[in-house]
Amino acid sequence: MKLVRYGARGAERAGVVDAQGRVRDLSMLLPDIGPAQLAPRTLAALSAIDVERLPVVDVVDAGESGVRLGCPVGGVGKIVCVGLNYRDHAEEAGMAVPKEPVLFMKAVTTLSGPQDAVQIPPGAQKVDWEVELGIVIGSRLKHVKKEDALRHVAGYVLANDVSERAYQIERGGQWDKGKSYDTFAPVGPWLVTADEVGDPHALALWLDVNGERMQDGNTRNFIFDVPSVLSYISDFMTLEAGDIVLTGTPAGVGLGRKPEPRFLKAGDEMRLGITGLGEQRLRCVQAG
Repeated sequence: MKLVRYGARGAERAGVVDAQGRVRDLSMLLPDIGPAQLAPRTLAALSAIDVERLPVVDVVDAGESGVRLGCPVGGVGKIVCVGLNYRDHAEEAGMAVPKEPVLFMKAVTTLSGPQDAVQIPPGAQKVDWEVELGIVIGSRLKHVKKEDALRHVAGYVLANDVSERAYQIERGGQWDKGKSYDTFAPVGPWLVTADEVGDPHALALWLDVNGERMQDGNTRNFIFDVPSVLSYISDFMTLEAGDIVLTGTPAGVGLGRKPEPRFLKAGDEMRLGITGLGEQRLRCVQAG
């Protein structure tokens, strides 16, 4: 099942994608798609609905006219991220392969939709891209064993961990500073439930900038797999329903380009996708 949220920012409504790829309005049945709607029992009840009876929504497609798609999860409490979780990305960054997952946070104000503009901060020179698999938590995790972790997953999303590298690396430490500008976490188009995704360790992911392929990876190359990541995080903090965990990015980020790094500027366009999780089309604009 593919769930969406559509409408103006801050006023999104719940939707579901039918077998023909059309968005159907769920708002008469659900107030939103957020923590209260992500429990296994609720998702099971939703899967039994005859979506063909629901009204069709004319959502935006490939930048054309239509209703905006927002982040497919509402009421997100926190965004927890895993850094350097692909060996090839650690190598291109010139950093040792970690012995334990590297954790950092993104502010929830970074969240945006799959076709919303990405803002370049005033004076920023090193804005970078990172296509990532996101995990959406469906029920609380606290000191959860690895073998039990996946039962707490509601589903998965496509995400872009946009980063300002000077803020991240050159401004006194703390990666969060380079990760938390508004619009630095485009998510969606869909929340795809775990049963439909199947194995999260066999998904191709890619990202293009202005039509040029920059990243081309696969989640089978994780250093730390999804159960390991969730179990590990749950020993340091409680993960609640609606939280999003970003699992790291493969090689091909702008910082690692040779012979010279390449960074985003106003007017650039990113297109990215993950097998079964849809695609994003993101135009960069200068923030005021």
